Amino acid sequence: MFDTLRDLCCLDATSGNETSVREYIISKVKDYCNIKTDNLGNLICFRKGKNPTERKIMLDAHMDEVGLIIKAITPDGFLKFATVGGIDTSVLMCRRVKIENGIYGVIGCKPIHLSGDEERKHLPKTENLYIDIGAENRNQAEEFVSVGDRAVIVSEYTEIGDKIISKALDDRIGCAVLIDLIKNYDEYDYYAVFSVQEEVGCRGSKTATFALEPDSAIVIEGTTAADISCVPSDKQVCALGNGVAVSFMDRATVYDREYYNFALNSEIACQPKRAVAGGNNAGVIHLSKTGVRTLALSVPCRYIHSASSVADKNDILSAAHMARFMIKSIAEKKV
Repeated sequence: MFDTLRDLCCLDATSGNETSVREYIISKVKDYCNIKTDNLGNLICFRKGKNPTERKIMLDAHMDEVGLIIKAITPDGFLKFATVGGIDTSVLMCRRVKIENGIYGVIGCKPIHLSGDEERKHLPKTENLYIDIGAENRNQAEEFVSVGDRAVIVSEYTEIGDKIISKALDDRIGCAVLIDLIKNYDEYDYYAVFSVQEEVGCRGSKTATFALEPDSAIVIEGTTAADISCVPSDKQVCALGNGVAVSFMDRATVYDREYYNFALNSEIACQPKRAVAGGNNAGVIHLSKTGVRTLALSVPCRYIHSASSVADKNDILSAAHMARFMIKSIAEKKV
């Protein structure tokens, strides 16, 4: 599974441009399930099990990652951009970026030597940053880049013991878990949805859920871990190494209480996600048509939505074990 995760993280797929990840996933699962790609680009996989189930079960992981999109080219050849998804300015400044056509650049900003005392006290606004590709003017830049091109921050996938450092762990972790599930778990029927455009408003999962009409859904995500220096223990949300985080509520969803308690009281290593903040695809999934009983399983990630997010392999394995456990339990009407 971790070789698959490495491959996935090294692909670039900002929201609305998930083709590379979708094609990779298809190559991995096509021999194990029936596959359909819908009009938005969601990959909907049906895994036939040894046993049918009266309840239609759907699992979801999103293929897209946060990134940048070029919105203008200045007369002197610099690229102005907007963020695709939630990215803090502090993780952008002076970082190398790769534009989708293979052109590299750097996000420029005023150096400290040229900044006044007041400027040094505040981060610049994202709209004041730009990408420098070394072009001398607009005409030269337009030979390589067009408005609407997407870009990602350059990153390397690194393992240090049980820790993984990479961009796009949110949510290539979920994609890797679902790929592993499709290849290795066939006790009961279930659907696995690899959705698009989660980072810009959970759009893909909305249409996929509407089409499938599931009874139950399990969302596998990456989430913010704040077990870091200077964050008090009561605000740390979840911690690396303590297992997958199970949500009771966020700003988009009040989760199925029975599913939450059942997962949390299992013998699988897990932890409650101790914050009512943020949201994920569950927010639109649980509201689809007549409603869907929904559970979110989130792998803790430090420094999420940056080029150097950090996750623990044991938490990823915990998410995989919990997904299998919940499919079986829902199918057998234990919950």
